[in-house]
Order: sequence, then structure tokens, then C-alpha cells
Amino acid sequence: MSLTLGSDRLLSSPWLRGRRVGLVCNPASVDASLRHVADRFAASRHGTLAALFGPQHGFRADVQDNMIETAHARHARGIPVYSLYSETREPTPDMLAGLDALVIDLQEIGARIYTFIATMAACLRAGRRHGLPVVVCDRPNPIGGVAVEGPMLAPGFESFVGPFPMPMRHGMTMGELARLFNDHFGIGADLTVAPMEGWSRDMYWADTGLPWVMPSPNVPVADTAIVYPGTVLLEGTNSSEGRGTTKPFEIVGAPWVHAETFAGRLNRAGLEGVRFRPVVFEPTFQKHAGRPCGGCQIHVLDRTAFRPVRAAVAVIAELRRADPAQFAWRQPPYEYEQVRLPIDILAGSERLRQQIEQGMDASDIAGGWDLDVQPFLKIREEARLY
Repeated sequence: MSLTLGSDRLLSSPWLRGRRVGLVCNPASVDASLRHVADRFAASRHGTLAALFGPQHGFRADVQDNMIETAHARHARGIPVYSLYSETREPTPDMLAGLDALVIDLQEIGARIYTFIATMAACLRAGRRHGLPVVVCDRPNPIGGVAVEGPMLAPGFESFVGPFPMPMRHGMTMGELARLFNDHFGIGADLTVAPMEGWSRDMYWADTGLPWVMPSPNVPVADTAIVYPGTVLLEGTNSSEGRGTTKPFEIVGAPWVHAETFAGRLNRAGLEGVRFRPVVFEPTFQKHAGRPCGGCQIHVLDRTAFRPVRAAVAVIAELRRADPAQFAWRQPPYEYEQVRLPIDILAGSERLRQQIEQGMDASDIAGGWDLDVQPFLKIREEARLY
């Protein structure tokens, strides 16, 4: 059975007929034939496309770095393009004026910290405040809907990289997350989810038959999504997460690291489904640009056995062990958080940082997550669509 996206189902229904619609999307908002949702909407003649909204990195995903806001613009179709990574992260009354509905069609990559889910939550809040129905077009979680992993976000650590208490790898689709946010976490918008057909929870992106379009500039291939829920934690350090290389989040390291020693220690840890290959690389931009960095490339050999967050904790511990005097936690500000350390808002609490500083073994750190995620697994069941 071929996979039918939520946008396919919405555009083949009469739901949009006669409505003026605002559409939240970016270049990855395409169908199996690489037709963009905005073009498909315009061709359907069901309603009027009255406004476009872009998430982090912009409507065209052309802003390379994170934490660089994007400007509002005007589309070639003559309609406004509003940035939701600007002076506002939530659509304002002026942006929503004259609209009859807000439609969200964004490709998430399976991690709590990926800001598109916070943008979706902000749109749901705006819809509730202004009496505007919101439709979320569902898309596959590229790393499946089975595995759930990582530290839970603790109350009080909510941020733009973690809007609600969830584990780092959540195992949900955008439509399921919308239901979770709206119902369990109490946003209370007039929400409709346009579900997929033909997607099952054990499917990774390669199983969907869909083409991969970068949802953000540093997620160039679907394989990046497999490691991302873990190695994104390196953004909270002064080590390189591979931005400025052709393999962001798959290549990691730092100037003070000896590649062979580093990779060897990681391989001796016996992590399942992965091999760490020593590399030396020079980032072309961002951290340590133009400086040789020792490190490794993370080669996932068995995606179902591989645990990205567990692996990343081992990586960070070894980066710190390689030279504790040079390793450091990144300082704020970070993603609109001005006080807390970036590693703490990424991990969802101070606990992971403190455990690494205390020298705890990565396997012992990861062993504490299983009990923590049990309550989440129960509420996740209530929001599941597949």
C-alpha cells in the first residue's frame, strides 16, 4: 500500500472550500511527486491561499545557522510571508486577520528539541485565542514511531526547544503531537488532524517511498535524522556537532581530540548498532571554523538497535575526558533562553549535565531514563493515530 500524506487527504476533501487559509510550511512541505503544498493548494481552487508562515530557518529554509531570525516577505503570488522565527514565534492578530483557518504542513524529524513542534504549539495557541480552526497535515516520523528514548523535560525547563514535558526522542508524528499538545497539555484549539494512510510505526523514512527534502539546512539527508536526537546535544557544548561539514550531526569532534583514541574508546563501550570511525575535519563555518578537529563519524549499522541519545551522552563524556580544561558547556543566550545553560534546556533539566560532570558512565545515565519515560508512554497512547 502506498503512503498517502495528510496534505493529500486534506486537498482532496471539501474542507477548505470557500475558506481563506494561512499555510505554515517550508520547502519540505511536498508530496511524493515533489509538488509543494502551496502550489497544490493554489491549483486545487478549493479555497484562497491568503498568507504563508515560515518556521525557523525561514519559509524557504535558506537561513543556514540556528538562532538567526528571518524577515517577513512577500511571495511571488502576491501574498504575505510571515516569519514565525522573528520578533514573534506566534502568529499575531494582524497576521491572522481575514483568515478562516490555519493549516500546518511541516516535516518534523523525531526529536523534542526540533523547533517546528514548538511553532506548531504556538499556532495552536494563536488559533484558540482568535477562534481560528487549525488543521495539521500529518507526515511520517522519519525515525519511526516505536522507540522512545532520552531524558524527560522537567517542569520549569520548558523553552522553544522543548515546549512540554517529553523525552528527547518521542516516537510520534506531527499530527499525534498536535493531539497531545491540544488535549493532554490543554491548549484547547479547534484542531483537526488530516491523518496519513499507509504509514506504520515501524517505518523509517527509507520505508516510506517518499523523497527527502531538507526540512532545515543541517538535515541534508534522512540518515541525519537517525543520529540527530542525540548529537543535537552537542549544541550545548563548545565541541563541533558537524555544522560546516557535509555530514552535520554525523561528524562530531573538537580541536583538542585525538581521533583514533576518541573513536577507539567509544567503540570499546560496545554500543549496539553503531560504529565510530575516526576522522579529522575542518568546519567551514560555525564552531572551530577553519581549525582541524579530531573526532569521529557515527555510522549507524542497525537503526532499530541504535540509541542516538545514549550514544551522544557517551560522545560528550569522551569529549570532556579528552581534555577537561578545554571542554566547556556553551553559555546562554540560546534559542530565546537568556539564563539557563543551553545544555540544560536541550536535555530538559540540569540532571544530565550534572551526571556527566560527576563522571557517571553513559550506560548508567541512560539506564535511569526508562522509568522516567513511563508516564509519557501512557499519555502518548491517548494521542496515537496509528
